[in-house]
Amino acid sequence: MAGDLHCHTKLSDGSMGIGDVVSLAKKQGMSTIAITDQDCLGGTERGRIMGDRFGITVVSGVEISCTDPVSGREVHMLCYLMESPDRLEGLCHSNLLLRKRASQYMLLKLLQRYPISAELVQECAKGSTCVYPQHMLRALMESGITDRIYGEVYETLFSPDSPENILVQPKFPSPAEVIEAIHQSGGIAVLAHPGESGVIDQVEALIAAGLDGIEVYHSANTREEQKRLLALAKNENILVTGGSDFRGMYGRGCVTIGREQVNDSQVNSLLSYKSRMRRSRRQVVV
Repeated sequence: MAGDLHCHTKLSDGSMGIGDVVSLAKKQGMSTIAITDQDCLGGTERGRIMGDRFGITVVSGVEISCTDPVSGREVHMLCYLMESPDRLEGLCHSNLLLRKRASQYMLLKLLQRYPISAELVQECAKGSTCVYPQHMLRALMESGITDRIYGEVYETLFSPDSPENILVQPKFPSPAEVIEAIHQSGGIAVLAHPGESGVIDQVEALIAAGLDGIEVYHSANTREEQKRLLALAKNENILVTGGSDFRGMYGRGCVTIGREQVNDSQVNSLLSYKSRMRRSRRQVVV
């Protein structure tokens, strides 16, 4: 049995509902998964209920957007097992407002370039907390303008290196601020896919800011990056996690639940870490 600690549902930028994600995880032989929607806590309770129904442990989680103050790039911080989710609701809400504002500007640019309607894009994003680039590409697919989500059109529109991009990048809180907010909620802060975010060289600084773990096993981290991150995690005695970053049809390539996973020992380390955090807090109070 194994665990997949990074799965998205239709509430954010995935294409499947929570029940379907949990059911698929069960069929794929997963014993433990985490629902980590982008800046969205809405599926936490339903994930737990569906986990009980299918006999699978669903770890509460959320993926929170940050902006790296050095590079200006978007970084994602995973929060697991928060004890007071309400303490993160304000942060998630403000992040979603920033993302919605940016997506509105990008949508206006898209509509100037292609003969599609805003209503079609909204229909493709139905059920999600925000319009994401994937939804815009799906609308272009529905209109016969492209035959795939991730291809030449996507790279033209959303790659920072493209001179024709329509990107509008929100300025989210810094990773250090998000780590602090996660800890205030009683959660565990894990840096998501550092290879994709381009912040591997800053991991040590984030550990100094209180980072609890690194998502080592992720398809966006190369094998060499995974070896480097694993060695760093062991040297710093922090948690090692992993996951498929499953998004259904909105994932890059053929990615199913369990493509990148952690073993029982790594899952148990995450779960037992909570007990150590509680003991540490009690000692501080005494």
